[in-house]
Amino acid sequence: MDGILPLWKEAGMTSHDCVFKLRKILHTKKIGHGGTLDPDVSGVLPICVGKGTKVIEYMVDSGKTYEGEITLGFSTTTEDASGEIVENVTLSKAFSNEEIDAAMEKMTGMITQIPPMFSAVKVNGKRLYEYARNGEEVERPVRKAMIYSFQRTSDPVFNTERGTQSWRFKVECGKGTYVRTLSVDTGVALGVPAHMSDLTRTASGGLTAEQCLTLEQVAERMAKNNIDETLLPIETAIGQFPRIDLSVELYQKVKNGMRLSRVELGLKEMPKDLIALFYQDQVVSLYMAHPTKTNMLKPSKVLRNN
Repeated sequence: MDGILPLWKEAGMTSHDCVFKLRKILHTKKIGHGGTLDPDVSGVLPICVGKGTKVIEYMVDSGKTYEGEITLGFSTTTEDASGEIVENVTLSKAFSNEEIDAAMEKMTGMITQIPPMFSAVKVNGKRLYEYARNGEEVERPVRKAMIYSFQRTSDPVFNTERGTQSWRFKVECGKGTYVRTLSVDTGVALGVPAHMSDLTRTASGGLTAEQCLTLEQVAERMAKNNIDETLLPIETAIGQFPRIDLSVELYQKVKNGMRLSRVELGLKEMPKDLIALFYQDQVVSLYMAHPTKTNMLKPSKVLRNN
């Protein structure tokens, strides 16, 4: 059993919980996920099965899309709705659409973020959430994140009774982005405390919500012996890389892990990223520019060799 399973993770479960349950459902240990989702967040969780586990890193590195809600007026320990309130300010008036949109615009492009204390980032061998649970504060590393698009998708709602303001948003971002922190930083740009009050991941690793199945639906298909119809080919995970189809002669060289010249592969210039080499419509290997040999390419990862 090899391929990519588009899973819809329901809120209340960790990504590891999903993998654990799927190992029992699919009767195989060779399973991994292509991008962690917080327990409180539902959404698209790419699952790699069998040989699909060889392409996990490319799914993790790919872009993601989220839809959620930002609430102004108070911040929390976890930067989302599950945490304890840290700072609370009663808003006396609503921010205008123009002010909100301008603040969100500041968050686009390559930005820097400080990961929340309740996150899996490691500092001195321990995860930040371990420090947080012990009431310890440590210096957190500054990280870069690419925000391709960050837009308001609803009119803001001002709650006069609570002195808060909320609106829905959609964000398209690169790997390692903390949407919770993006929400908090939007509040900072407006000069008030904020938190992420809701979040759903609608796309990840080239997979969309429309393709996904729940754990219950996966179990049903497994029981009916038609799970193979659900699994997507491992090629799904490497669609972002340029494709080259190999001749029989070239395939024999690739199969044996040989270096190839730019000319042999018909490339006009050396690639800056990986290239996917296909034989008979199946990806067999990913090649990269050789670090020391001019105009030569070497294997980066062999995906199939039989």
